Amino acid sequence: MPRPALYSSSRPARSRTPAAVDATEAVASTAPPADDSPAMNAATAAATPPNSQAFKRQLVALWTIVVLLAALLVASAWHNTRSPARKITQDDIDAAVLRTLETTTPPSAAARAVESIGPSVVRVVGYGRSKNGKEEIERGIGTGVVIVDKGVILTNLHVVAGSDRIGITFHDGLETTASITGVQPENDLAVLQAHKVPDDLEAATLRSTQNLRPGDHVVAVGFPFGIGPSASAGVVSGLQREFTSPEGKRQLSNLIQFDAAANPGNSGGPLVTMDGEVVGIVTAILNPTQARTFIGIGFAVPIENAASAVGMPPF
Repeated sequence: MPRPALYSSSRPARSRTPAAVDATEAVASTAPPADDSPAMNAATAAATPPNSQAFKRQLVALWTIVVLLAALLVASAWHNTRSPARKITQDDIDAAVLRTLETTTPPSAAARAVESIGPSVVRVVGYGRSKNGKEEIERGIGTGVVIVDKGVILTNLHVVAGSDRIGITFHDGLETTASITGVQPENDLAVLQAHKVPDDLEAATLRSTQNLRPGDHVVAVGFPFGIGPSASAGVVSGLQREFTSPEGKRQLSNLIQFDAAANPGNSGGPLVTMDGEVVGIVTAILNPTQARTFIGIGFAVPIENAASAVGMPPF
């Protein structure tokens, strides 16, 4: 009995000859891609030679340099074509000064004088013993002015006369003692040498009274009644005045009369110009009553006399 024929559901692959295989692969390698899918693009990029990517980077860098150079050329051309800055004229300066004066309050001449002389003014205290000799007490309080930065100080003789110890307080608060190195009784002057001095001690500037005139503004700086340093302003009232103390013990001549307030404690302090230059040493006040207070008349020893007390050359 004959057997029935059996059929397979798939067509069996026909065997290909080597020539057919080569032809098929050649067609596949030369055929264009079927679509633009990402997979195909990635494959294509992966197949791109490395030298092509380096060339692109170089090209981008080159264009960047070109753009920067062009920007620099444009900026330079704009800078050179700008109009030059306007020159400052005298009118501009005057307007600026006027505006400053209108908007700023400068210190007064007296304030500048006090600021200038301040570092050279010292407080002077003469100490003595009490009647029983057991306690040290203040015998007199006055003022002094440094005329040499080594600690040479001018003051009144009546401030320190008869003192067992002399105390000095400098502008910066330094306290020390001093010795009397010279006296000039006819001008009520004493020269002191401080035993210690500040590192930055400033000496006062001395000015001749040759050109001093009645009406010139002056400032008296000192420690009235121990308070200070205090300042008072006034004018020169007269020159070549004479003064006799109420007790008749002192008679001074060739004095500067001034009306800047001065009281006990101002003695020995500087009388200065508006430039802060010392023209005299305050020495006395005139009061016809028993009160030792200021009524408008003060006297100062001309600085020429004071300078000669320490052997300084005349102006």
